[in-house]
Amino acid sequence: SIVAIFLQFAFGVSAGFCSVTSCRVGAHDDAGVRRSLAVQFLLSGILTVLLTALALALLDPMLAWINVTPESGEVYRAAHTYCAVIFAGIGAQLFYNFVCSFLRSMGDSATPLAFLLFSTVLNVGLDLLFVLVFRWGVAGAAEATVIAQTLSGAGLAAYTWRRCRELLPLPGEFRLEGAVFRELWGLSSLTCLQQCAMNFGILLIQRLVDSFGPVTMAAFAAGVKIDAFAYLPVQDFGNAFSTFVAQNYGAGQSERLRRGFRRAMALSLGFACLLSAAVAGFAEPLMGLFLQPEETAVLAAGVRYLRIEGAFYPGIACLFLLYGIYRAVRRPGMSVVLTVLSLGTRVALAYALAGPVGESGIWWAIPIGWFLADAVGLGYYFR
Repeated sequence: SIVAIFLQFAFGVSAGFCSVTSCRVGAHDDAGVRRSLAVQFLLSGILTVLLTALALALLDPMLAWINVTPESGEVYRAAHTYCAVIFAGIGAQLFYNFVCSFLRSMGDSATPLAFLLFSTVLNVGLDLLFVLVFRWGVAGAAEATVIAQTLSGAGLAAYTWRRCRELLPLPGEFRLEGAVFRELWGLSSLTCLQQCAMNFGILLIQRLVDSFGPVTMAAFAAGVKIDAFAYLPVQDFGNAFSTFVAQNYGAGQSERLRRGFRRAMALSLGFACLLSAAVAGFAEPLMGLFLQPEETAVLAAGVRYLRIEGAFYPGIACLFLLYGIYRAVRRPGMSVVLTVLSLGTRVALAYALAGPVGESGIWWAIPIGWFLADAVGLGYYFR
């Protein structure tokens, strides 16, 4: 959860960059694309320095906040080591996302996917080498992640240089133009705020879950891993839709944008319904992927989690589409409002229901927060 706060900040930066570049691509403004990329590159470098320093400085206080202190022994040492290595490699994450956002804004989502697959395979291979062969433990796992991300980003940069050289800024164009900087920062900062708010809310839920003891903690940890697989397709559907909207918004194609919204909503919700049916229907074998057969109490708690929260993935699918459209049409503040509304409801209800209802109250609070934010977001859209 702690690592996710900073990595999602990097994602928020790239999502904001992608929307600005996509608008310029839709308007066929090649000079604007080059100026925007130059500022994006410089801004990414500045953010790398600031985020790395901030993350490392706040590491101990954040661990203490989730009750992981030096008195926790090996848990503290492992958590501290892993986070420190990942935070030292934040620059690799920012650079990789920067290049991916440019390619996606050009309509090329296949190349980032290919390099992501390369990064994933390399990461697993290095994990096995560093942990099983070299016996570097948690540090080895973290180093494998950073190395894989760095090499993937370098490969993407080389590909982009070969294929899109005419749109890349020249050496003399790397300067922080005030108007471009304000446009990029205005959009990216709010998108980052949205991502950080989302993960801070999850951290608050994590803190509440931890108070229920090791069985609920283990069930939640396994359930969140399954959620991560389920969320990614609908989240990336929202990101792709955001690029589509931004390009058409830049080109002034409002009718095509409206048709796209209807079709994207139908496709994403339909896919999310299938995901919910699969996760709720196969909750027990899915939990079994992360648990031992003798962990019967954890398995039962995890199945309850998936059959409550996992049955309502259409709620988060709709929310990701709304985030995408408001980011693309330069209203990122609305995305922040929806995030705060969703997570605020979720956290408040979780803490209110945890006492009388128990852990199930925490799980029910999650979809209630999604659907409340959906209702507000859709109402604002049609208005």
